Amino acid sequence: MTNQRTDNRQPTTDNRQPTTDNDVNTTAFSFPTKIFFGAGALAELPAKLQSIHVSRPLVVTDPGLLKTEAFAGLRDALGQAAHNQNWFLFSGVHPNPVESDVLETAAAFRQNRCDGIIAFGGGSALDVGKAARLWIKRPELKLTDFRYDDDWSGLVPFAAIPTTAGTGSEVGRSSVITDPRARRKMVLFHPELLARFVILDPEVTRALPPALTAATGADALTHCLESFTSPAFHPLCDGIALEGIHLIVDALPRAFRNGNDLDARGRMLVAAAMGAVAFQKDLGATHSLAHPLSTLGGMHHGLANALCLPAVMRFNAERKPGLYRRIGLACGLEVVRGNDRDADAATIAFVEKFFNDLGLKRPLREFGIREEQIPELTEQAFHDTCHQTNPVPVTRDDLEKLYRAAL
Repeated sequence: MTNQRTDNRQPTTDNRQPTTDNDVNTTAFSFPTKIFFGAGALAELPAKLQSIHVSRPLVVTDPGLLKTEAFAGLRDALGQAAHNQNWFLFSGVHPNPVESDVLETAAAFRQNRCDGIIAFGGGSALDVGKAARLWIKRPELKLTDFRYDDDWSGLVPFAAIPTTAGTGSEVGRSSVITDPRARRKMVLFHPELLARFVILDPEVTRALPPALTAATGADALTHCLESFTSPAFHPLCDGIALEGIHLIVDALPRAFRNGNDLDARGRMLVAAAMGAVAFQKDLGATHSLAHPLSTLGGMHHGLANALCLPAVMRFNAERKPGLYRRIGLACGLEVVRGNDRDADAATIAFVEKFFNDLGLKRPLREFGIREEQIPELTEQAFHDTCHQTNPVPVTRDDLEKLYRAAL
């Protein structure tokens, strides 16, 4: 038996593959990431870097962050400008990062004789920061040549500071990089990619625009929801996923309406990390549909999840009634009594309205997705491993129909 899947934001366990020996099936549970949480926690960055023996870090981020208050806070925390040769900057990360982002980051690291990496940004910057360490260790590496079983010990120290509350990449041990030649996302997965520490500072996310707050939050909600309904056995993740849903349902609308609500911002950061921890259980068909919408349609991953999730929920509930009752309870719904189908219907209706209130309930065609793209989208979705742990089996035809339902 093997319980392995891949996604943009991987989990934190040291061993997520159950092993079989003499007919005994075992699964290992572990949540090792060290997290520093709280408003103003960014100020602790120099001391935390010193604790992992980093004195010449390379900051990896995207160009859109350079003029933000969040980046100004990072610059103030580090205490000096990059040109003073105490820290260095790579800011060329693309929204859906490509192989060249990783190669250029590794080159900047070597050129400036850095000794650690700070990834500062959303999931894209965090993924590039993690992956660049593989190329720092092995400059000759090609994206398609990455192998899990190679020796990846001794990667340079890595710290993660998310500026969005959605992907949970900061507590993940994988990186997703787009191969521009194949137009597919490649997942680089290894425990050594895990951050040495994470800083979750709600001050950093204060200026996140409402639309991006909503889309990234939808990503976190989808992680929690799909991980809970995955049939894999992981009761620890089940509890984390349900509490993550509870936090998001309360905090995301507040953060969307008022970006200065630091309590809501903080709860969303924690919930996003919880979603990524939870989905070591695996995910489902929503993510298989969402990934090609990013690679082929350039769509934000969280937005793609939000637009596809209700259709997948209806598909699943029709075939497995009662699947969403406990999720409804986590959302605060009165679904203890009544039959399974009514509980599912109430939960799905809640999720649809929740997304609608955040401006996320719109058809795919409004984001430039065309009907003639559906065959290629379906082909990529079918080869994406996420749907293999959907709560009910999904065929290629099913995925095509789900795209059309969301179009």
